Amino acid sequence: MSYKTKVSRNGNIAKLQAGYLFPEIGRRKAAHMLKYPDAQVISLGIGDTTEPIPEVITSAMAKRALGLSTIEGYTGYGAEQGEKQLRAQLASTFYSNLGIEEDDIFVSDGAKSDISRLQVLFGSNVTMAVQDPSYPAYVDSSVIIGQTGEFQKDIEKFGNIEYMKCTPENDFFPDLSKVSRTDIIFFCSPNNPTGSAASREQLTKLVNFAKDNGSIIIYDSAYAMYVSGDTPKSIFEIPGAKEVAIETASFSKYAGFTGVRLGWTVVPKELKYSDGFPVAKDFNRIVCTGFNGASNIAQAGGLACLSPEGLQAMHEVVGFYKENTKIIVDTFTSLGFTVYGGIHAPYVWVHFPGRSSWDVFSEILEKTHVVTTPGSGFGPAGEGFVRVSAFGHRNNVLEACRRFKELYK
Repeated sequence: MSYKTKVSRNGNIAKLQAGYLFPEIGRRKAAHMLKYPDAQVISLGIGDTTEPIPEVITSAMAKRALGLSTIEGYTGYGAEQGEKQLRAQLASTFYSNLGIEEDDIFVSDGAKSDISRLQVLFGSNVTMAVQDPSYPAYVDSSVIIGQTGEFQKDIEKFGNIEYMKCTPENDFFPDLSKVSRTDIIFFCSPNNPTGSAASREQLTKLVNFAKDNGSIIIYDSAYAMYVSGDTPKSIFEIPGAKEVAIETASFSKYAGFTGVRLGWTVVPKELKYSDGFPVAKDFNRIVCTGFNGASNIAQAGGLACLSPEGLQAMHEVVGFYKENTKIIVDTFTSLGFTVYGGIHAPYVWVHFPGRSSWDVFSEILEKTHVVTTPGSGFGPAGEGFVRVSAFGHRNNVLEACRRFKELYK
């Protein structure tokens, strides 16, 4: 028998179901590639960017990296909250006229990391609500921190989480009159996976709902740059949001920084706990305790992203993925499918009524060698849907769509 320590396993992690969604998809993709070694497998599953980072941005990172080899250019630990110039630039670029100042912004190694830090901030005794379907990190991090009950297999939900159903029937915005009060409300817009973006009127309802209940909204705006028209890009466009909301954001899907790792979280000084203590002060303590600040090289890239040339380059990258999205939407629409999303987000939410999402995922993988994401992996309300990501080289997207037409003609 092998040796065992006397340390017991964290029971909260033991509650988690199987693997995290995307590694599970990776496992199935790998098994498929073993089975069909000659197949050209196209991945439109995990939302990972594929296009090169614009040179105006990489050259700034290269310059900063080379500068670290000189006495004048070397820097060690930076401010845990991020470099002052970058925080100021984020405030003026994304939050001008919204009353958000540079010291409300905490620069990080990505929105996903900040979601976990926010869970640590609020601890295990808070209650939380989440859109259903939603990005799996919200629920899984909530389980790990100890906020939830056991997984209830019959309804595919964890106990003690308020699942806010978002379906075509309610325009992908929860019926708040049926939502129980919770301390924390996770809300992603434009939404991953449905691709739906909440309107100004809807977000006003959400902010008022949080105010009436004394709740805090954690607003994930990782896809805000994909929004066009009057649809809000930030929760802070809504009056009163600074008193009830935190916003997390990222360069991942704007500039291809999925591997560079750079994001930010806005915690307004107006946001306070029930005893009047500012939430930002505690978040600052979490950041200083568990994080030494984002990479100085990545932050140089972030500053370059926010230069006039960098912003233009990011808009071009986003525009490229939006064209991919249109190709995918047009393909499924022409095949008679009902399709959602794809206007303000790089995700297309395709409806397969009455079918299991994993079955459709398997059918598409087996017959077209294209990887998608089963909707049920994002929550029970995602059953019967498949998410198709628009992150891909153009020729791969065109080839995948040709194969979809072959399969579903």
